[in-house]
Amino acid sequence: MKKYIYKVLSVGVISSLALSSCTDLTEPVYDAIPADQFLKTDAQIAAALGPAYGGLRGITWDWFNPSEASSDELIVPTRGGDWYDGGDWLAYSRHTWTPQHGPINGMWGFIFGNISQVNQLIPVVKTNQKAVDELRAIRAFYYFMAIDAFGNVPIITDPTSKSDTKPRAQVYAFIKSELESSIPNLVAGKAYSRMTKDAATMLLAKLKLNAAVYSGTADWQGAYNAADAVIKSTNNYSLSSSTASNFIVQNQGSGENIWTIPFDSFKAGGMNFQMRTLHYANQQTYGLGNSPWNGFCTLADFYNSFESKDLRQSMWIKGQQFAASGAPLTDAKGAPLAFVADFQKDQMTDADPEFQIAGIRSQKYEIQRNNPNGDQSNDYVVFRLADAIMMRAEAAFRLGNTAQALADLNTIRTRSGVDPLKAVTAEDILAERGREFAWEGWRRNDMIRFGTFSQVRKFMKVTDKSRELFPIPQPRIDANPLLKQNPGY
Repeated sequence: MKKYIYKVLSVGVISSLALSSCTDLTEPVYDAIPADQFLKTDAQIAAALGPAYGGLRGITWDWFNPSEASSDELIVPTRGGDWYDGGDWLAYSRHTWTPQHGPINGMWGFIFGNISQVNQLIPVVKTNQKAVDELRAIRAFYYFMAIDAFGNVPIITDPTSKSDTKPRAQVYAFIKSELESSIPNLVAGKAYSRMTKDAATMLLAKLKLNAAVYSGTADWQGAYNAADAVIKSTNNYSLSSSTASNFIVQNQGSGENIWTIPFDSFKAGGMNFQMRTLHYANQQTYGLGNSPWNGFCTLADFYNSFESKDLRQSMWIKGQQFAASGAPLTDAKGAPLAFVADFQKDQMTDADPEFQIAGIRSQKYEIQRNNPNGDQSNDYVVFRLADAIMMRAEAAFRLGNTAQALADLNTIRTRSGVDPLKAVTAEDILAERGREFAWEGWRRNDMIRFGTFSQVRKFMKVTDKSRELFPIPQPRIDANPLLKQNPGY
């Protein structure tokens, strides 16, 4: 196995192994750890916390899709009979979702289902404070997603209770307290895929970077300090030779990635961005065992924000497509399969000549060639050093330290082969974050913080700022009347 795969163990399971049906109770047991010896090592803690991590794999669908498809860098147009799905995908890009929107209900279920999982695990490991604090930090990550997506949400720490909706500022204070009190007790070194001290500090930086949005009071100095602490970590993270190298199929060796979620083509599915973005015929390009779905693409304005010499342009798949043999591919009507950046409709019928080729596609996560499965083995990148540098740049800029902001910004630009800037503006920072972190799940978050999420753009004319929060799904309110709907819905 190429990497750490989350294991599912518990004290109860281990105890039952020790008390198996053997009649000779003095017989040695070689495949169990006595309960009083469990949770004594990091490896044992990691095994016990497996369920809390395993649920994270839902992030590639339930979090990524709403976060990206509602932004200016990803759109899922209707293509003939494909990708309409009751208008759900169009609602993302048009900002016309409602409390009945099924995928938003799925996002709520992903977040709070995993919070419930963590809450059930905490009593199991309560004798080990290190394990408890790691779970609290994981739960804080789920709550970060909750406060970012829904704003006012319940704070639930008891697996058997329901809660009313808490004000967003109170949820912010809860997450901040959970992280600041748990970080000192987390794993200090590199522990692949674990919520280490550095990973949790990155989360704290991200939380404080958005403090003005979440709580009404900015904390730029706190964001700066947390990002700076990660950059100066004794674990010696370093920028990779290129942005793309952090997303290769075997990306567990990246020295830039700070926290990732493991996936495996055979044993841990869910990493299938290639299926969502590639055209059906691209199966022949990469020797895939399954035909892709011809859906996700980027918008022309976002694609055109990349300079021609920007090395990050390698993330895009554009123009004429070819089979592995070199033969040019055609679409279902026999026309050249050549992806175009600009297209005129987000809801296309079979009669529209662009319906199969509309939009430049993404290979941010390297496409696994000759893969017999629909899932790939790239690990999903949550936090990496480049984000710490860019968060420090933004916080420094907000604090008036433009020299530090410019230096950090140019560190990222230089890596990608574009000319350094001579001065920096807020617009420069947002644009650079867009190019560096495209299709990584952060664009909606960034746009809201910079005040651009509700600005008119192609296919999106809704300027109502209430759309900066998703609605509390109606099925959740029906199940728990203590919940209160967000304003505007």
